[in-house]
Amino acid sequence: QVQLVESGGCLVQPGVSLSVSCAASGSIGAINYMGWYRQAPVKQRELVARIHSDGSTSYADSVKGRFTISRDNAKNTVYLQMDSLKPEDTAVYYCNAHVRYGGSYVYNDYWGQGTQVTVSS
Repeated sequence: QVQLVESGGCLVQPGVSLSVSCAASGSIGAINYMGWYRQAPVKQRELVARIHSDGSTSYADSVKGRFTISRDNAKNTVYLQMDSLKPEDTAVYYCNAHVRYGGSYVYNDYWGQGTQVTVSS
């Protein structure tokens, strides 16, 4: 089995920076992409940022220029650096990884339990 554990979410004031991280563990054969989704109250879960094994990245328009995703392949860990945070960034942030389980030829999506980020004065 594969587990994703997020950390770093907290309450911050508008305009500050915050970094969250997610570590994948278990019987991992390979990880294709890792990313972050978020879900605010009464809204659908949306993709925030994604990074592929080759280092290519993609971002939601709402966070371009403010958020930066990075990855440590040796540690199976993905980071999301969030700068200039706004109240509308408030949400539960979920880590997602597309993983080939060790010994398998199939990739599956795995999810973390979520970490709360609240931006408020």
